[in-house]
Parts: sequence; C-alpha cells; structure tokens
Amino acid sequence: MNIRSPTPVHAPHIPLTDYYQTEQDRQAYLRQIFDNTAADYDRIEAMLAWGSGSRYRRQALIRAGLKTGMKVLDVGVGTGLVAAQACILTGDPALVTGVDPSPGMMAASRLPKTLVLMEGRAEALPFPDNHFDFLSMGYALRHISDLGVAFAEFERVLKPGGRLCLLEITQAQSRFGQWLLKSYMRSVIPLLTRFVSRQKDTATIWRYYWDSIEACVPPEQVVATLSAVGLTQVQRHLEVGVFSEYQAIKANPGQAA
Repeated sequence: MNIRSPTPVHAPHIPLTDYYQTEQDRQAYLRQIFDNTAADYDRIEAMLAWGSGSRYRRQALIRAGLKTGMKVLDVGVGTGLVAAQACILTGDPALVTGVDPSPGMMAASRLPKTLVLMEGRAEALPFPDNHFDFLSMGYALRHISDLGVAFAEFERVLKPGGRLCLLEITQAQSRFGQWLLKSYMRSVIPLLTRFVSRQKDTATIWRYYWDSIEACVPPEQVVATLSAVGLTQVQRHLEVGVFSEYQAIKANPGQAA
C-alpha cells in the first residue's frame, strides 16, 4: 500500500463563515477585532496560560537556537509577548524588529523603545533579502492567508544559516484532550473575560481563537509547506501535547550538505 506524503498547503484553514465570508472580509475582520481587543490581550493571555507563557516562550526560542547578538524578526508581534523574550535572549532590544498588521496591538505593547515596530503582513515583509539571523512567530500562523507565500517570505529575509521558530497551539491527539482544550478555550476563557475585560469583543476573539485552532491544517502539512519553500532541517517539537514549535534553518550554500 502506498502512503502519500503530506502535501504543502496555502490556506491555514477553511473559511470560518460564522465570523466573515471572503478572504478580504477575513483580513478586515482580524484587523478590527485585534485592534478592538488589544487593551485586554495580555491580561487574558496571562489567565489562559496560568502565568507560564513568558517562561515557555523563552525556552522555545532557546530550543530553536536563538542566541546573544542575533538579529531577530518577530512576525505577528502583536503586543510583543514573544519579542520581549527575544530582547532578553539577544541582549539588546535594538536587535529585535516586530511586524504586525494590527496597529492597535502594537500600540498596546510595553516593549523597549529601541525595538523597531512596523505595520505589515507575513505575506509581504517590508525587509530586504538575507537580513535576519532568526525569525519567530507566536500563535499567528492561523491568521495568515497563504502559508506558502508567507513561508517563502520567511526564507527570503533570513540570512543563510538563519533559524526559524513558529509557535502554535495544535489539536491534542486524544479525544479527551481535544474536548478539554476546546471547553477551556471556547467556553471557560470567554466566560471569564466578561469579568476582567474592558472591550466587548474580547470574548469573541477567544472563541475565534479556538475555532481557528480546530479548523487548522494538521502539523505535518505545515512541516511540508516549510520544506517546500526551501527551508532545511524542518521539524516540529511538541510540548504538553498541544504546544507545537516548528523549527527550520535556511540553507547555507557555503556549507557542505
């Protein structure tokens, strides 16, 4: 029996028509809801992760090879939760650049002033070729319109030998694990946000967060898409059954295979 290898993909998930109808609608919807809920985002995230998010992000970046002195691009920087850890690990916030389509999220960040923040999308990064030593993205893979185009951009802006780390929440393997995570993220967290949030859309964004996780393409297709754009040593590291870390390295023509 022939077993088909995973194939590269474009859209990270099918359209979620409870929230938007077309791709153009999706981009506008996401920008609006992230802008509208930015003031609440860090507070809800800390509640969601039981205060362990900073430590986990830092360890994930270390596992992917981030070291002192590296020039870093954080895609989908949002309020800067991943970028803040990159600042610590590189030893200089001026080495870290963040890009995001939501000006509201970036405005809500509490990052060092020397860190550069730019408005932009993963599919059209406003940077030259071979520019960064390390590229990170935290929980934004599901918000990209075309993974193949975005991953090709990631490969383009990385220097030869540059490293990549994409953090994402993925479905648990067991049915009980799936039910537990779904109940927590789609029901418990939105309910709790009613007591601690200031913005009316905050509960909605966390329901959307789960729905996009549930609909997202499987990890093996994300790995296949990363490999298809020319990135090497692509692998997925899994923590606690649901935290996926996609790691890769840009090929260095100067080194023997």
